[in-house]
Amino acid sequence: MKIIMLGAPGAGKGTQAKKIAEKYSIPHISTGDIFRANIKNGTELGKKAKTYMDQGLLVPDELVVDLVVDRVKQDDCSNGYVLDGFPRTIPQAEALDKALAAMGEAMDYAINVEVPDENIVRRMSGRRACVDCGATYHIVYAPTNEENICDNCHGELILREDDKPETVQKRLNVYHEQTQPLIDYYTEKNILVEVDGTVDIDEVFAAIVNVLGA
Repeated sequence: MKIIMLGAPGAGKGTQAKKIAEKYSIPHISTGDIFRANIKNGTELGKKAKTYMDQGLLVPDELVVDLVVDRVKQDDCSNGYVLDGFPRTIPQAEALDKALAAMGEAMDYAINVEVPDENIVRRMSGRRACVDCGATYHIVYAPTNEENICDNCHGELILREDDKPETVQKRLNVYHEQTQPLIDYYTEKNILVEVDGTVDIDEVFAAIVNVLGA
């Protein structure tokens, strides 16, 4: 079972990817993890990626696809895997499909966790982080006992730059520009599944399991 997770930042796709991986005993693969593992192990692909990352440049699509394909060829992926955060663009999706086709394989599902922008802005702008110990809270879903004071170390809580409404909306705009074409791409391939990400985490997961089968 080969699955791609789609969803805006803050939609909860990473959480669902982990739950899928756990239930079906398949690896949860994120490009960040692949980069880190290859760089740490000093692989040829890792060294190439590092030269770009050290200069603050984006790793080229071709190299990202090579890293992903190298990862999915490993033994633990023989029963499938969940790709989280990749592909992000049409060229990446096409390159991935081409590489998989050369191995006689294809993706089975692209699951889009659908959450309206305003929900995500509200969700993320409610996050608070402790300036001292880094613990994170949410003013609605995981509030502290005392307002703006960390439960762990009594440090001050702040709204991080990344979580400010205007920053979140900018990231969402970029996401929609990049990803709407992907949704159309996988719809044409008849593998796109949309799930409502506004409901409880367990309900989202139940909807996904309903599609994938128990």
